[in-house]
Amino acid sequence: MTGRLRALATHWTAVVPVLAIVLLVFTWGRQMPVYVVVIVTLVLAGSVLAAVHHAEVVAHRIGEPYGSLVLAVAVTVIEVALIVTLMVDGGSKSATLARDTVFAAVMITCNGIVGLSLLIASLRHRVAVFNREGAGAALATVATLATLGLALPTFTTSQSGPEFSPAQLTFAALSSVILYGLFVATQTVRHRDYFLPLTRHGEVIDSEEHADRPSARLAALSLALLALALIGVVGLAKGVSPTIESGVDAAGLPQAVVGVVIALLVLLPETLAAVRAAHRDRVQTSINLGLGSAMASIGLTIPAVAAASVWLPGPLILGLSPTHLVLLALTVAVATLTVGPGRATPLQGGVHLVLVAAYLELTVTP
Repeated sequence: MTGRLRALATHWTAVVPVLAIVLLVFTWGRQMPVYVVVIVTLVLAGSVLAAVHHAEVVAHRIGEPYGSLVLAVAVTVIEVALIVTLMVDGGSKSATLARDTVFAAVMITCNGIVGLSLLIASLRHRVAVFNREGAGAALATVATLATLGLALPTFTTSQSGPEFSPAQLTFAALSSVILYGLFVATQTVRHRDYFLPLTRHGEVIDSEEHADRPSARLAALSLALLALALIGVVGLAKGVSPTIESGVDAAGLPQAVVGVVIALLVLLPETLAAVRAAHRDRVQTSINLGLGSAMASIGLTIPAVAAASVWLPGPLILGLSPTHLVLLALTVAVATLTVGPGRATPLQGGVHLVLVAAYLELTVTP
């Protein structure tokens, strides 16, 4: 066992997160020349891959659906920290950053991650099979959270513009926390079997039999390295964010593109983990990661920015534009038809991928 721990300590997946933290210490709050930005970007990409590896080790130790929950919550907590930090630095220009990032996360997870996973699994195994009870429960929660937190502010009249009043924002934040807590309890305690992968014959897979479970010490080390990797990803992403914002401004792109870039960066570990699960025919794990990440993104971000709005400068704009409202409604409708049968073909995967492509296109050219 000591040999396995030593091997992990010298493996690149252990070295890169530590390197990311060291690089973060030396670059934090400083203006970086182009060559340093390139180095930071490479280390950031390596940290993302390391995070996927360690998340899978932890998931293998504790089993599903806890493994998916660990990665979804960890990444979302870091995403919230990044949003709040950038909103503090950005002033009034960042009033829509939380909305843009959360909606980007919803579209990328519900259409990008889910669509890509369904496409890969169905192409490889002819039909993608998953648990419709678990997927349906997750989708219903995501749809409710997205409507309460992102759609309703567009239509409320207590405040001018697409904003919640303080009382409405408090209600939305509390509702998000309650719904997310209920879902986690359902996923991990009362109806855990709804969120476990299925065989081709519809039988629940409650364990991975192809490899021995890692030891508790190895899983604990991977959990610590996962935390370091995620901190490195977000910290280094914040360091290169001025370069991203300058590039967006120079290209004449909408400010919402910054939110898309942030969401793409922080969701990359979950995307890679979901693709690997789909390749192994564990489609329910992929759906847990996709819809769970969307739910965590809304359920944790809305309460966090609601609390931070007390001292953040400028307004907090959460209401979606008419174009994005249409895309959200279409996503919910299509996803409902996708998860209903509990089986999907490449067509369903392709439909979701077209929706995320349409979102990206309309964000760049509204």
